[in-house]
Amino acid sequence: MTIARPESLGFDALRLARIDALLKERYVDSGKLPHAQLLIAREGEIVHYSSMGAARAEGSAQVDETSLFRIASMTKPVTSIAFMMLVEEGKVAVDTPVHHVLPEFRGLGIYNGGGAGVPFLTKPTEEPMRMVDLLRHTSGLTYGFQNRSNVDAAYREGRIENWHGNLDLNGFIAALGKLPLEFSPGTAWNYSVSTDVLGAVIERVSGMPLDQFFATRIFAPLGMHDTFFAVPEDKTDRLTDCYDFVPGSKPVLMDRGAQSAWSRQPTLLSGGGGLVSTALDYHRFCSMLLNGGSLDGARIVSRKTLDLMTMNHLPGNGDLAHWSKSLFSETQNAGTGFGLGFAVNIDVARSMMPGSVGEYYWGGMFSTAFFVDPVERIHMVFMTQLRPSSTYPIRRELKTLIYSALT
Repeated sequence: MTIARPESLGFDALRLARIDALLKERYVDSGKLPHAQLLIAREGEIVHYSSMGAARAEGSAQVDETSLFRIASMTKPVTSIAFMMLVEEGKVAVDTPVHHVLPEFRGLGIYNGGGAGVPFLTKPTEEPMRMVDLLRHTSGLTYGFQNRSNVDAAYREGRIENWHGNLDLNGFIAALGKLPLEFSPGTAWNYSVSTDVLGAVIERVSGMPLDQFFATRIFAPLGMHDTFFAVPEDKTDRLTDCYDFVPGSKPVLMDRGAQSAWSRQPTLLSGGGGLVSTALDYHRFCSMLLNGGSLDGARIVSRKTLDLMTMNHLPGNGDLAHWSKSLFSETQNAGTGFGLGFAVNIDVARSMMPGSVGEYYWGGMFSTAFFVDPVERIHMVFMTQLRPSSTYPIRRELKTLIYSALT
């Protein structure tokens, strides 16, 4: 790994050093986070890279550039790119009705009563669910952990999001096809299993298992050799421990790296949240995005496809403050639109953080995060392992300190 001199790429080295001080003193030394790793790059060149904290509760190993992290919903942009690769091949389109590829979704209705042991009542949708609704989370689908409706209760009862359960992607789609939507597609935004459904679309359209498509079409060309759904046996010693936040107490170990669920091949390949990766691998993915869809001679998607993906696709150029029905999301709502797989900054003032119009980003439930700023030509990858991601305002703090270090 080569780290460029910050001043050569428009950063103040002393101000960058303030970020490590914040991470160490406020989060790692205090025990709020088990560890932290931060990568900042400009024009694809790394200008800052730091690691701190123990990789595992047992032993003396510290996190380093080889450490593996569960990136959860940072899987979603990878799945979205995979889908758009198929769009570029003319095999599917952004406005294709989902039931044309997944007939199990034909005739899905909107919740209109029932649940909790009573048969569901439904009413027809205003428009069919389209692929764009999966990409931007306007599908009417939900997550079981939302805990706010009879529909998400049915998701929990059926355990349809269980990666190591009885359902593969086809069984997952069949189960969803028997449940109502929360709203008519295209009329609201709700963080959901939409991207997992998109993974099933990729499998049906490409004729390849999702993990194989990722490995051969994206990870191998980009040199992302440490990104997978199941950590290979010879790399399990590199998987960090993962923790749950407990109010008023120390974080509690929820998945031990040495015996992790992520070391076993899942039955359900989750395009919405299943990947494990390293900061350096995700740096290569971000570099490809910033470089207009290619890296080191490997073309993944076209520049114009990325332009389309990083535009705001919420109707009327709306933002999530007005469109979101979620109790949970990975973003500040004001001034944030949503593209085809990414949140998009559409109003810097309303976000109340430094940034650029057109910057895009997302994060994962274990507090990992990334952003790409095509105006300043910056990207960031942050890794740690604490659930939920809303526990601390660390993403806002990191973003503020990174932009404050620009000269």
